[in-house]
Amino acid sequence: MGYVTSTWVEPSNTATALLLLGRGSDPATERGVECPGDLPAPSDPDLVARAAAAKAKLGSKVFVLGHHYQRDEVIQFADVTGDSFKLAREAAARPEAEYIVFCGVHFMAESADILTSDAQKVVLPDLAAGCSMADMAVLSQVETAWDVLTELGIAEQTVPVTYMNSSADIKGFVGRNGGVVCTSSNAKRALDWAFQQGSKVLFLPDQHLGRNTAVLEMGFSLDDCVLYDPHKPNGGLTPEQLRNAKMILWRGHCSVHGRFTLDSVNDVRERVPGVNVLVHPECRHEVVTAADHVGSTEYIIKTIEAAPAGSAWAVGTELNLVRRLALAHPDKQIMFLDRAVCYCSTMNRIDLPHLVWALEELVAGRVVNQITVDPDTAHHARVALDQMLALPGADTAPPATR
Repeated sequence: MGYVTSTWVEPSNTATALLLLGRGSDPATERGVECPGDLPAPSDPDLVARAAAAKAKLGSKVFVLGHHYQRDEVIQFADVTGDSFKLAREAAARPEAEYIVFCGVHFMAESADILTSDAQKVVLPDLAAGCSMADMAVLSQVETAWDVLTELGIAEQTVPVTYMNSSADIKGFVGRNGGVVCTSSNAKRALDWAFQQGSKVLFLPDQHLGRNTAVLEMGFSLDDCVLYDPHKPNGGLTPEQLRNAKMILWRGHCSVHGRFTLDSVNDVRERVPGVNVLVHPECRHEVVTAADHVGSTEYIIKTIEAAPAGSAWAVGTELNLVRRLALAHPDKQIMFLDRAVCYCSTMNRIDLPHLVWALEELVAGRVVNQITVDPDTAHHARVALDQMLALPGADTAPPATR
């Protein structure tokens, strides 16, 4: 077949605008955006009481999960808060809960459906709550990239590793091809394992986590990493570049963490003498290398909790969490790393009206916005997730199989 070529068709401005407004659908991405039903008005003064009443009526039948980046108005109703994988495992640990209401984004709800039993129904209050990073790796694109590696004769020595922040389709692809899922906490362990299986890694979908882990934690050089752009023929890379690379990084990133720059770090150091810069490894390489502390969302929370009173912290992660940490620790000076504040726009689509609507529909016996992963995809995604849980140093056992 020869060296693979591909073309990229830019979506129309109208179609893109409709998606951003939460209307229409895009079958080429991981999610739809339709949200059926009549939502309560955001100005309804009884929203909090309505949410509490509906949750009380459902009792133990419902389990509400709240990601750290959710709005405070939603977090107050969460039974458990945490990062995406922790929340999916918490759902699997409660088989008595018939309904799992996941206040997060689409790929997180998919992971919960993969790990919970068939008797449990996972609900996402707003189907338009997606993840721009997850959307940057579409299955057809990844399969085309794998064809490129196959034609070059290097697919057999390449191990796919996908970040938890990816669609079920991508996790399934990784499971089918002998790879592993990772989190921002265990990325090094996952890559150590992968390089015991092969000589190359295809890292999906976040280029920054892959690069930062390989270079800063594993001793690779930046020259060992190449960036595969799915919108260019053959990823925009030559056969020689792909053959020589150790890390083939997918051209994806987090829209929130990717906005932080070296100027952001330099600016806050000038404004706040003695400030500690604490960032997520999804940030750009130059930001991570300039920071004082780097780690996952849970690491950021624990670092702030353990920090001495009076210390100053500039935190490079989603604003809802930074604000919550600042309010919880008034004895410390906690600020957003960038002068321009930035929420995760898709995470913030889950608001109180959507949560009230989803809960009241469940009370009425109607399951809305159910997230389901087809059995074949779920099986192979579970294979990749189980491989992550089997990594050396993993401190948890796999949840019950679906």
